[in-house]
Amino acid sequence: MNAILKDVLAPAIAYAEDGFPLSPVIAKFWKRAAVKYEAAKDSLPELAEWFKVFMPGGKVPELGEVWSSPEHAATLREIAETKTESFYRGKLAQKIAQASKEAGGFLTEEDLAAYQPEWVDPIQAHYHGYDVWEIPPNGQGIVALEALEMLDAFEFPSKGKVDMYHQQIEAIKLAFADARKYVTEETHMPFPSANLLDPEYLEERRKLITDEAQTPEAGKPFGSGTVYLATADGDGNMVSLIQSNYMGFGSGVVVPGTGIAMQNRGHDFALEEGHVNALAGGKKTYHTIIPGFLTKDGQPVGPFGVMGGPMQPQAHVQIVSNTVDFQLNPQAALDAPRWQWMKDKTVTVESTFPHYLAVKGNLKL
Repeated sequence: MNAILKDVLAPAIAYAEDGFPLSPVIAKFWKRAAVKYEAAKDSLPELAEWFKVFMPGGKVPELGEVWSSPEHAATLREIAETKTESFYRGKLAQKIAQASKEAGGFLTEEDLAAYQPEWVDPIQAHYHGYDVWEIPPNGQGIVALEALEMLDAFEFPSKGKVDMYHQQIEAIKLAFADARKYVTEETHMPFPSANLLDPEYLEERRKLITDEAQTPEAGKPFGSGTVYLATADGDGNMVSLIQSNYMGFGSGVVVPGTGIAMQNRGHDFALEEGHVNALAGGKKTYHTIIPGFLTKDGQPVGPFGVMGGPMQPQAHVQIVSNTVDFQLNPQAALDAPRWQWMKDKTVTVESTFPHYLAVKGNLKL
Protein backbone atom coordinates (compact mmCIF):
# COMPACT_ATOMS: atom_id res chain seq x y z
CA MET A 1 0.00 0.00 0.00
CA ASN A 2 2.66 2.55 0.95
CA ALA A 3 4.64 1.81 -2.23
CA ILE A 4 1.52 2.50 -4.31
CA LEU A 5 0.73 5.58 -2.23
CA LYS A 6 4.28 6.87 -2.70
CA ASP A 7 3.91 6.49 -6.47
CA VAL A 8 0.50 8.19 -6.48
CA LEU A 9 1.68 11.11 -4.34
CA ALA A 10 5.08 11.52 -6.04
CA PRO A 11 3.91 14.16 -8.57
CA ALA A 12 2.20 16.20 -5.85
CA ILE A 13 5.31 16.01 -3.67
CA ALA A 14 7.44 17.16 -6.60
CA TYR A 15 5.15 20.15 -7.24
CA ALA A 16 5.19 21.06 -3.55
CA GLU A 17 9.00 20.91 -3.40
CA ASP A 18 9.88 22.36 -6.80
CA GLY A 19 6.92 24.71 -7.16
CA PHE A 20 4.28 25.32 -9.80
CA PRO A 21 3.17 28.50 -11.60
CA LEU A 22 -0.11 30.01 -10.44
CA SER A 23 -2.92 29.82 -12.99
CA PRO A 24 -5.29 32.78 -13.52
CA VAL A 25 -8.17 31.31 -11.48
CA ILE A 26 -5.97 30.24 -8.56
CA ALA A 27 -4.19 33.61 -8.52
CA LYS A 28 -7.52 35.45 -8.44
CA PHE A 29 -8.93 33.53 -5.50
CA TRP A 30 -5.60 33.52 -3.67
CA LYS A 31 -5.59 37.32 -3.79
CA ARG A 32 -9.22 37.45 -2.70
CA ALA A 33 -8.47 35.24 0.32
CA ALA A 34 -5.50 37.43 1.27
CA VAL A 35 -7.69 40.54 1.34
CA LYS A 36 -10.28 38.80 3.51
CA TYR A 37 -7.73 37.38 5.97
CA GLU A 38 -5.75 40.64 6.11
CA ALA A 39 -8.87 42.41 7.34
CA ALA A 40 -9.40 39.80 10.06
CA LYS A 41 -5.86 38.97 11.20
CA ASP A 42 -5.78 41.35 14.17
CA SER A 43 -8.84 39.72 15.72
CA LEU A 44 -8.00 36.18 14.60
CA PRO A 45 -4.41 35.31 15.58
CA GLU A 46 -4.99 31.73 14.42
CA LEU A 47 -4.61 33.02 10.85
CA ALA A 48 -0.89 33.69 11.37
CA GLU A 49 0.19 30.34 9.94
CA TRP A 50 -1.83 30.97 6.78
CA PHE A 51 0.19 34.11 6.10
CA LYS A 52 3.43 32.22 6.74
CA VAL A 53 2.58 29.42 4.31
CA PHE A 54 0.51 31.15 1.63
CA MET A 55 2.06 34.64 1.66
CA PRO A 56 5.80 33.92 1.77
CA GLY A 57 7.80 37.11 2.26
CA GLY A 58 4.58 38.94 3.12
CA LYS A 59 3.23 39.07 -0.43
CA VAL A 60 0.61 37.20 -2.41
CA PRO A 61 2.08 35.11 -5.25
CA GLU A 62 1.23 36.68 -8.60
CA LEU A 63 -0.21 35.09 -11.73
CA GLY A 64 2.49 32.90 -13.31
CA GLU A 65 4.76 33.11 -10.26
CA VAL A 66 6.22 29.79 -9.10
CA TRP A 67 5.10 28.92 -5.56
CA SER A 68 6.43 26.00 -3.52
CA SER A 69 5.74 24.62 -0.06
CA PRO A 70 8.30 22.25 1.48
CA GLU A 71 5.98 21.67 4.45
CA HIS A 72 3.29 20.31 2.15
CA ALA A 73 5.84 18.00 0.58
CA ALA A 74 6.94 16.72 4.00
CA THR A 75 3.32 16.14 5.01
CA LEU A 76 2.52 14.17 1.86
CA ARG A 77 5.67 12.10 2.30
CA GLU A 78 4.71 11.37 5.93
CA ILE A 79 1.23 10.25 4.81
CA ALA A 80 2.72 7.93 2.18
CA GLU A 81 5.40 6.45 4.42
CA THR A 82 2.95 5.70 7.27
CA LYS A 83 0.20 4.40 4.96
CA THR A 84 -1.96 7.40 6.08
CA GLU A 85 -1.68 6.28 9.73
CA SER A 86 0.06 9.49 10.82
CA PHE A 87 -2.90 11.59 9.69
CA TYR A 88 -5.31 9.70 11.93
CA ARG A 89 -3.23 8.36 14.84
CA GLY A 90 0.30 9.74 14.57
CA LYS A 91 2.33 12.94 14.47
CA LEU A 92 0.09 14.68 11.97
CA ALA A 93 -3.01 13.85 14.02
CA GLN A 94 -1.37 15.36 17.10
CA LYS A 95 -0.50 18.55 15.22
CA ILE A 96 -3.98 18.85 13.71
CA ALA A 97 -5.69 18.41 17.08
CA GLN A 98 -3.34 20.92 18.72
CA ALA A 99 -3.97 23.50 15.99
CA SER A 100 -7.71 22.99 16.36
CA LYS A 101 -7.51 23.49 20.13
CA GLU A 102 -5.41 26.64 19.84
CA ALA A 103 -7.87 28.08 17.32
CA GLY A 104 -10.81 27.42 19.65
CA GLY A 105 -12.01 24.37 17.75
CA PHE A 106 -13.30 21.03 19.02
CA LEU A 107 -11.54 18.48 16.80
CA THR A 108 -9.52 16.03 18.94
CA GLU A 109 -7.05 13.20 18.40
CA GLU A 110 -9.84 10.82 19.43
CA ASP A 111 -12.06 12.20 16.66
CA LEU A 112 -9.37 11.60 14.06
CA ALA A 113 -8.62 8.11 15.34
CA ALA A 114 -12.31 7.20 15.30
CA TYR A 115 -12.84 8.24 11.69
CA GLN A 116 -14.00 5.52 9.32
CA PRO A 117 -14.69 5.98 5.60
CA GLU A 118 -18.17 4.95 4.49
CA TRP A 119 -19.24 2.90 1.51
CA VAL A 120 -22.66 4.18 0.47
CA ASP A 121 -25.18 3.01 -2.10
CA PRO A 122 -25.68 5.72 -4.72
CA ILE A 123 -29.14 7.11 -5.38
CA GLN A 124 -30.56 7.46 -8.88
CA ALA A 125 -33.05 9.23 -11.08
CA HIS A 126 -34.40 8.32 -14.51
CA TYR A 127 -34.04 10.91 -17.23
CA HIS A 128 -35.08 10.38 -20.85
CA GLY A 129 -33.96 6.76 -20.98
CA TYR A 130 -30.81 7.18 -18.86
CA ASP A 131 -30.04 6.59 -15.20
CA VAL A 132 -28.29 9.39 -13.34
CA TRP A 133 -26.42 8.46 -10.16
CA GLU A 134 -25.38 10.67 -7.24
CA ILE A 135 -24.07 10.29 -3.69
CA PRO A 136 -26.94 10.25 -1.13
CA PRO A 137 -27.45 12.87 1.59
CA ASN A 138 -25.78 14.55 3.37
CA GLY A 139 -24.69 15.77 -0.09
CA GLN A 140 -26.78 17.88 -2.45
CA GLY A 141 -26.77 15.36 -5.30
CA ILE A 142 -30.42 14.71 -4.49
CA VAL A 143 -31.16 18.24 -5.74
CA ALA A 144 -30.02 17.32 -9.24
CA LEU A 145 -31.93 14.02 -9.12
CA GLU A 146 -35.18 15.65 -7.94
CA ALA A 147 -34.94 18.23 -10.70
CA LEU A 148 -34.14 15.65 -13.39
CA GLU A 149 -37.03 13.38 -12.34
CA MET A 150 -39.41 16.34 -12.56
CA LEU A 151 -38.00 17.24 -15.98
CA ASP A 152 -38.28 13.66 -17.25
CA ALA A 153 -41.88 14.40 -18.21
CA PHE A 154 -40.88 17.28 -20.50
CA GLU A 155 -39.43 17.01 -24.01
CA PHE A 156 -36.70 19.37 -25.19
CA PRO A 157 -36.42 19.21 -28.98
CA SER A 158 -34.21 22.31 -29.23
CA LYS A 159 -31.78 24.26 -27.07
CA GLY A 160 -33.11 27.43 -28.69
CA LYS A 161 -36.46 27.30 -26.86
CA VAL A 162 -37.12 29.53 -23.87
CA ASP A 163 -39.44 26.95 -22.29
CA MET A 164 -36.59 24.48 -21.73
CA TYR A 165 -34.57 26.94 -19.64
CA HIS A 166 -37.65 28.10 -17.75
CA GLN A 167 -38.66 24.54 -16.86
CA GLN A 168 -35.14 23.54 -15.82
CA ILE A 169 -34.78 26.61 -13.61
CA GLU A 170 -38.16 26.06 -11.96
CA ALA A 171 -37.31 22.40 -11.27
CA ILE A 172 -33.99 23.37 -9.68
CA LYS A 173 -35.71 25.97 -7.49
CA LEU A 174 -38.22 23.43 -6.18
CA ALA A 175 -35.50 20.83 -5.53
CA PHE A 176 -33.30 23.34 -3.67
CA ALA A 177 -36.24 24.40 -1.52
CA ASP A 178 -36.67 20.79 -0.40
CA ALA A 179 -32.94 20.26 0.20
CA ARG A 180 -32.51 23.39 2.27
CA LYS A 181 -35.37 22.41 4.55
CA TYR A 182 -34.82 18.66 4.85
CA VAL A 183 -31.33 17.52 3.81
CA THR A 184 -28.63 16.80 6.35
CA GLU A 185 -26.93 13.57 7.46
CA GLU A 186 -29.58 10.98 6.64
CA THR A 187 -29.92 9.60 10.17
CA HIS A 188 -30.96 13.10 11.26
CA MET A 189 -33.50 13.67 8.46
CA PRO A 190 -37.19 13.52 9.46
CA PHE A 191 -37.86 10.89 6.77
CA PRO A 192 -35.84 8.66 4.40
CA SER A 193 -34.20 10.60 1.59
CA ALA A 194 -35.97 8.26 -0.86
CA ASN A 195 -39.18 10.15 -0.06
CA LEU A 196 -37.81 13.12 -1.98
CA LEU A 197 -37.57 10.94 -5.09
CA ASP A 198 -40.96 9.27 -4.67
CA PRO A 199 -42.81 9.40 -8.05
CA GLU A 200 -46.11 10.55 -6.52
CA TYR A 201 -44.39 13.32 -4.57
CA LEU A 202 -42.42 14.49 -7.59
CA GLU A 203 -45.58 14.51 -9.70
CA GLU A 204 -47.08 16.96 -7.22
CA ARG A 205 -43.91 19.09 -7.35
CA ARG A 206 -43.91 18.94 -11.16
CA LYS A 207 -47.41 20.44 -11.24
CA LEU A 208 -45.93 23.60 -9.70
CA ILE A 209 -43.89 24.21 -12.88
CA THR A 210 -46.19 26.56 -14.77
CA ASP A 211 -45.67 29.32 -17.32
CA GLU A 212 -44.79 31.77 -14.55
CA ALA A 213 -41.63 31.94 -12.43
CA GLN A 214 -42.29 30.98 -8.82
CA THR A 215 -40.70 31.80 -5.49
CA PRO A 216 -39.96 28.24 -4.32
CA GLU A 217 -41.13 26.67 -1.09
CA ALA A 218 -40.36 23.22 0.27
CA GLY A 219 -42.92 20.49 -0.23
CA LYS A 220 -44.07 17.90 2.31
CA PRO A 221 -42.54 14.56 1.29
CA PHE A 222 -43.43 12.82 4.54
CA GLY A 223 -44.20 9.15 4.40
CA SER A 224 -43.18 6.08 5.97
CA GLY A 225 -11.99 25.39 -2.72
CA THR A 226 -13.32 22.38 -4.91
CA VAL A 227 -11.61 19.93 -7.29
CA TYR A 228 -13.52 17.53 -9.54
CA LEU A 229 -11.81 14.62 -11.27
CA ALA A 230 -13.11 11.95 -13.66
CA THR A 231 -10.93 9.11 -14.89
CA ALA A 232 -11.14 5.67 -16.49
CA ASP A 233 -8.75 2.86 -17.37
CA GLY A 234 -8.50 0.36 -20.19
CA ASP A 235 -10.41 -2.27 -18.20
CA GLY A 236 -13.51 -0.09 -17.97
CA ASN A 237 -13.08 1.01 -14.35
CA MET A 238 -14.33 4.58 -13.89
CA VAL A 239 -14.03 7.05 -11.03
CA SER A 240 -16.06 10.18 -10.27
CA LEU A 241 -14.32 12.09 -7.47
CA ILE A 242 -14.68 15.49 -5.84
CA GLN A 243 -12.87 17.20 -2.95
CA SER A 244 -13.02 20.66 -1.42
CA ASN A 245 -11.75 22.59 1.60
CA TYR A 246 -14.70 24.95 0.96
CA MET A 247 -14.62 28.71 0.47
CA GLY A 248 -11.17 28.77 -1.12
CA PHE A 249 -8.71 28.09 1.67
CA GLY A 250 -11.23 26.54 4.04
CA SER A 251 -11.24 27.91 7.58
CA GLY A 252 -8.00 29.86 7.18
CA VAL A 253 -6.51 27.82 10.03
CA VAL A 254 -3.28 26.14 8.89
CA VAL A 255 -1.68 23.41 11.01
CA PRO A 256 1.83 24.66 11.92
CA GLY A 257 4.67 22.81 10.26
CA THR A 258 2.44 20.84 7.88
CA GLY A 259 0.94 23.21 5.31
CA ILE A 260 -2.46 21.62 6.02
CA ALA A 261 -5.30 24.13 5.61
CA MET A 262 -8.26 22.95 7.68
CA GLN A 263 -11.65 22.84 5.95
CA ASN A 264 -14.78 24.67 7.09
CA ARG A 265 -17.62 22.51 5.83
CA GLY A 266 -19.25 23.17 9.21
CA HIS A 267 -20.13 26.60 7.78
CA ASP A 268 -23.22 24.94 6.26
CA PHE A 269 -24.66 23.86 9.62
CA ALA A 270 -27.74 25.76 10.76
CA LEU A 271 -27.49 27.49 14.14
CA GLU A 272 -31.27 27.58 14.46
CA GLU A 273 -32.44 25.22 17.20
CA GLY A 274 -34.75 22.56 15.83
CA HIS A 275 -33.58 22.91 12.23
CA VAL A 276 -33.00 19.53 10.57
CA ASN A 277 -29.41 20.57 9.75
CA ALA A 278 -28.70 22.10 13.18
CA LEU A 279 -25.13 21.89 14.47
CA ALA A 280 -24.48 18.84 16.67
CA GLY A 281 -21.44 16.89 17.82
CA GLY A 282 -20.45 14.01 15.55
CA LYS A 283 -23.02 15.04 12.94
CA LYS A 284 -22.29 15.58 9.26
CA THR A 285 -23.67 18.75 7.72
CA TYR A 286 -25.47 19.27 4.44
CA HIS A 287 -22.68 19.84 1.94
CA THR A 288 -22.25 20.77 -1.69
CA ILE A 289 -19.72 18.31 -3.14
CA ILE A 290 -21.41 15.77 -5.43
CA PRO A 291 -19.74 13.45 -7.95
CA GLY A 292 -22.15 12.18 -10.61
CA PHE A 293 -22.37 9.14 -12.90
CA LEU A 294 -24.48 8.34 -15.95
CA THR A 295 -25.62 4.92 -17.16
CA LYS A 296 -28.02 3.58 -19.81
CA ASP A 297 -29.64 0.15 -19.79
CA GLY A 298 -27.31 -0.90 -16.98
CA GLN A 299 -24.18 0.04 -18.90
CA PRO A 300 -21.85 2.91 -17.91
CA VAL A 301 -21.85 6.06 -20.03
CA GLY A 302 -19.38 7.79 -17.79
CA PRO A 303 -18.61 9.94 -14.73
CA PHE A 304 -19.36 13.67 -14.65
CA GLY A 305 -19.17 16.59 -12.25
CA VAL A 306 -18.33 20.26 -11.80
CA MET A 307 -17.07 22.70 -9.19
CA GLY A 308 -19.07 25.60 -7.80
CA GLY A 309 -20.90 25.10 -4.46
CA PRO A 310 -24.68 25.40 -4.97
CA MET A 311 -24.10 25.64 -8.73
CA GLN A 312 -23.17 21.95 -8.80
CA PRO A 313 -26.63 20.31 -8.99
CA GLN A 314 -27.75 23.04 -11.38
CA ALA A 315 -24.82 22.26 -13.69
CA HIS A 316 -25.47 18.52 -13.31
CA VAL A 317 -28.99 19.06 -14.67
CA GLN A 318 -27.68 21.11 -17.60
CA ILE A 319 -24.81 18.70 -18.43
CA VAL A 320 -27.11 15.66 -18.34
CA SER A 321 -29.62 17.47 -20.56
CA ASN A 322 -26.87 18.54 -22.99
CA THR A 323 -25.60 14.95 -23.13
CA VAL A 324 -28.93 13.09 -23.27
CA ASP A 325 -31.25 15.49 -25.06
CA PHE A 326 -28.82 17.02 -27.54
CA GLN A 327 -26.12 14.34 -27.84
CA LEU A 328 -23.27 16.77 -27.14
CA ASN A 329 -19.84 15.23 -26.52
CA PRO A 330 -18.40 15.68 -23.00
CA GLN A 331 -16.38 18.79 -23.87
CA ALA A 332 -19.28 20.48 -25.65
CA ALA A 333 -21.69 19.54 -22.85
CA LEU A 334 -19.36 21.24 -20.34
CA ASP A 335 -18.63 24.26 -22.55
CA ALA A 336 -22.26 25.14 -23.33
CA PRO A 337 -23.26 28.47 -21.69
CA ARG A 338 -24.97 27.95 -18.35
CA TRP A 339 -27.64 29.61 -16.24
CA GLN A 340 -27.62 29.74 -12.43
CA TRP A 341 -30.59 30.28 -10.15
CA MET A 342 -29.48 32.56 -7.31
CA LYS A 343 -32.58 33.06 -5.15
CA ASP A 344 -36.32 33.80 -5.45
CA LYS A 345 -36.77 34.81 -9.13
CA THR A 346 -33.18 35.87 -9.80
CA VAL A 347 -31.24 33.94 -12.44
CA THR A 348 -27.80 34.78 -13.83
CA VAL A 349 -26.40 33.56 -17.16
CA GLU A 350 -22.91 33.35 -18.60
CA SER A 351 -21.73 36.03 -21.02
CA THR A 352 -21.97 33.63 -23.98
CA PHE A 353 -25.60 32.73 -23.22
CA PRO A 354 -27.81 33.62 -26.23
CA HIS A 355 -28.97 37.20 -25.78
CA TYR A 356 -32.42 36.62 -27.26
CA LEU A 357 -33.09 33.97 -24.59
CA ALA A 358 -31.73 36.00 -21.68
CA VAL A 359 -33.74 39.19 -22.18
CA LYS A 360 -35.79 39.83 -19.07
CA GLY A 361 -39.36 38.69 -19.60
CA ASN A 362 -38.42 36.38 -22.44
CA LEU A 363 -36.82 33.85 -20.07
CA LYS A 364 -39.48 34.64 -17.42
CA LEU A 365 -36.78 35.75 -14.93
